[in-house]
Amino acid sequence: PVIPRPRTFPMKLWLLVNSPCVHSVRWDARGEGLFIDQGLFEQELLSLGPSAAGEEELFKTKNFGSIVRQLNLYGFHKLTVSPASSAVESRPRPATSGGDTSYADGPLHHFWNPLFRYGRPDLLVKIKRLTKANKEKLDAGLEVTSRLPDDLQH
Repeated sequence: PVIPRPRTFPMKLWLLVNSPCVHSVRWDARGEGLFIDQGLFEQELLSLGPSAAGEEELFKTKNFGSIVRQLNLYGFHKLTVSPASSAVESRPRPATSGGDTSYADGPLHHFWNPLFRYGRPDLLVKIKRLTKANKEKLDAGLEVTSRLPDDLQH
């Protein structure tokens, strides 16, 4: 089946972390954050040619720093990777043994967003890009909304 083209960065990330074909992005042990193996991510998703996700070009950049910037703009926070926190959940991919934080090409980055959760695609619409206008709305106590892509609406 053809996966519809995701419209937002959080949706792209959701598809990647849940894809059995993508090995550079995976859930943390609690399903509340994600690990990104920078070297593998660059090879798998930012290099030239079709990506493992089956897209011609999932991201408009070849620069990992731009991906980190997007994560920050969408409210993801970088956590310190310790050997204890890198114990990886066996879903969706088996953990490597030994708690090695640079389990592939490294370095390994751990990102967290309170609205990015395993098994909760319904929360993705609440993840907002921190634009100047959205920041002003949030500061004023107003709600910033977006909608789920049609294929994820119930």
